[in-house]
Amino acid sequence: MYARFVEQRVEEALSDTPVVLIVGPRRAGKTTLVRKMGEAGRSYITLDDQTVLSAAQSDPAGFIRGLDRAIIDEIQRAPDLLLAIKKAVDEKHQPGQFLLTGSANVLTLPRIADSLAGRMETIRMLPLARAEVEGRTPDFLERLFEGKLQSQRNGIVGDDLMQLVLLGGFPEAIGRNTERRRQDWLRSYLTSILVRDLRDIADVEKLTELPKFVRLLAEHSGQLVNYSQVAAGIGVTHKTGQRYVGLLEQVFLVTTVQPWFTNKLSRLAKTPKLHFLDSGLLATARGLTFERLKADRTLFGALLESFVFSEVLKLMSASDLQLTPYHFRDRDMREVDIVLERDDGMIVGIEVKASATVKAGDFSGLRALAEACGDRFAFGIVLYDSADIVPFGDRLAAAPLSSLWDGESPAKITSKGASHEPV
Repeated sequence: MYARFVEQRVEEALSDTPVVLIVGPRRAGKTTLVRKMGEAGRSYITLDDQTVLSAAQSDPAGFIRGLDRAIIDEIQRAPDLLLAIKKAVDEKHQPGQFLLTGSANVLTLPRIADSLAGRMETIRMLPLARAEVEGRTPDFLERLFEGKLQSQRNGIVGDDLMQLVLLGGFPEAIGRNTERRRQDWLRSYLTSILVRDLRDIADVEKLTELPKFVRLLAEHSGQLVNYSQVAAGIGVTHKTGQRYVGLLEQVFLVTTVQPWFTNKLSRLAKTPKLHFLDSGLLATARGLTFERLKADRTLFGALLESFVFSEVLKLMSASDLQLTPYHFRDRDMREVDIVLERDDGMIVGIEVKASATVKAGDFSGLRALAEACGDRFAFGIVLYDSADIVPFGDRLAAAPLSSLWDGESPAKITSKGASHEPV
């Protein structure tokens, strides 16, 4: 079992908030985490049990009545329970009354989100970050805003980096010994998401076409979203294609990233970008294997970009920095893969490159972003397949991809009393 970044945040939230909801993909480790917390005297209830689910759906108020310090797993299967939880919290307002998990984002339902405003804290938990696998506490984001990244003595590069990206972050996939067995698990997972989890949250026409739709989206991961093009691939309208992408976002298969822009500049693209949230699932959906990537490394770029984007989201959950992710693209096609805006308005840019060499031209997007930001631009990096830091001018550098999971070793962390070692 791995120590997770969000565990401390969940414990802190339970100390002062009546309801805490952990949301994220199915099989990302949410149940393992809350069961660990159940050892502290919390009762555990899962709505994956059909008998329990039937009871919850038939009488939500009666189901919740009398529960205290309870864990309810997979709350999206009976969303009306959240209204009963609101009533229970209003009658007896105390911290840590309910710890919930959800494999679909029930907060997209307006009456649910509004009913628990001020009573619930929501924490997102994605599959394992590389730093969690290695038992490290990363400081990549903090160092990036300070412009103080370091070269890597034991940086993961070349074929090893490719293998790592293909792994993704799902604990059960990582635990399998061969690429074929990992992809078997990931294919089964995709089928389960599309057939079961989507039915929990919506009526989906052309359900049998969804696997093809996901494959089309996989071909566009890391690109600007073209809803008409992917919708036409399964014979539905632009509006239906947009709805399907929204549903896949609700079950944490994909995410769309809004563009960063400023009103001072009109020549900026305002179309969102799409990413798969797990590089292992993305590779499986596209039929990418290690041998195929070795034979055609041009296929690695989009996979690597989605991997880095997902890693950054996971690091955000471990950081005290309040950050919002964007992408950047101007009308001259200069772009930055990931833009992070801090709550004080400061900006960093991250460009991802699957090559072991970096040239001055690779910084054109970052320079355009710096010009657009002015004094708000803190730093820009090109992450690349190497172990060395190379400066490229004022507030610009090339940095190793393995900077993402660099951090204090478990021994150092333990000495400070905050162990993140695998357990």
